[in-house]
Amino acid sequence: MKTAALIVAAGQGLRTGGSVPKQFAWLAGKPMLAHSYAALASHPAVDAVLVVIGPGQEDALRLALGDVPFAIGGASRRESVRNGLEKLAGAERVLIHDAARPFLSHAVIDALLAALETHQGALPALPVADTLARGGEALGETVPRDGLIRVQTPQAFRTAALRDAHDAWPGDREATDDAQMVRALGHAIALVPGDSALEKITHPADFAAAEARHAAAMRVRTAQGYDVHRFAEGEELWLGGVPVPHSKGLSGHSDADVVLHAITDALLGTIAAGDIGLHFPPSDPQWRGQRSARFLEHAAGLIAGQGGIIDFIDVTIICEAPRIGPHREAIRASIAAILCISESQVSVKATTTERLGFTGRGEGMAAQAIATVRVPADNA
Repeated sequence: MKTAALIVAAGQGLRTGGSVPKQFAWLAGKPMLAHSYAALASHPAVDAVLVVIGPGQEDALRLALGDVPFAIGGASRRESVRNGLEKLAGAERVLIHDAARPFLSHAVIDALLAALETHQGALPALPVADTLARGGEALGETVPRDGLIRVQTPQAFRTAALRDAHDAWPGDREATDDAQMVRALGHAIALVPGDSALEKITHPADFAAAEARHAAAMRVRTAQGYDVHRFAEGEELWLGGVPVPHSKGLSGHSDADVVLHAITDALLGTIAAGDIGLHFPPSDPQWRGQRSARFLEHAAGLIAGQGGIIDFIDVTIICEAPRIGPHREAIRASIAAILCISESQVSVKATTTERLGFTGRGEGMAAQAIATVRVPADNA
């Protein structure tokens, strides 16, 4: 493992006024934490993502992301990062990110990792544009803003340097961030261009502002996918990531999950990224017998990497047998879990062809899917 990411999500988020900690609150179509997790997990240079949560937040994490690696945080942000680092043995580089900054782009990650080629640490920063002044009961004198910056996350470090910084930091002092700790050891911290989309969500009004900014910058895309597989003796039947009892299974290079293949093609279509065969060619032996959930996760990751959001999936399964009704809810739940979206955003239907054609003769199955996503206007 060369590069790992650690998302700090252990706070209670009380200042937002919601009924759940802000990192698990719904924002722009999914839990806030899910946005940054998807961006980091889908980046090709990031090998692992670990989430640090507070005690008792395990169920909330599972609802937001499914079963993902996590650590339990401490009483402070510094302790939470330290607890996470203890679970990242072997990583040469580490990205430390706050869950309260959900809209993370691959471009920022690229710049940070590039900076680590010559520095022990790097962070994204924006110049200060507002007038700064001392305050109290009345306006005080202005403060020169020349040379001042706004520090954001993720912050990237050589893992050894960050561990040394945590070991050396006094236990009775709190640090504003990890970069200050590494800097205290004498290491220069590189600055890369920040992103206004990385504004921190802290107060109730921040949610509304983030929703508005995000909506204004997004465009709706819809695309369809279609897939067919023939029945074969001795094969398992997988539909939507769920094993379905039947006398025959579907034949294919992978697990031949016709439902997930159709959804994968639909998602790839929304960002004009070709089809499943382009990304996972059947001529490549490494995909033989592979679970199709991996293909769907890849397509979802490409969308997340462009800052996109999956809004809705509608899939129709076409077959004479088996009956889909008894398995419909399990299939919906499986698709939702793979895509890290709510089950209410997944529709699964089934139909027959009145015994016409290859599906009517029981020779195979087909599936048609439609995906609706939102992507940044710059990518639309």
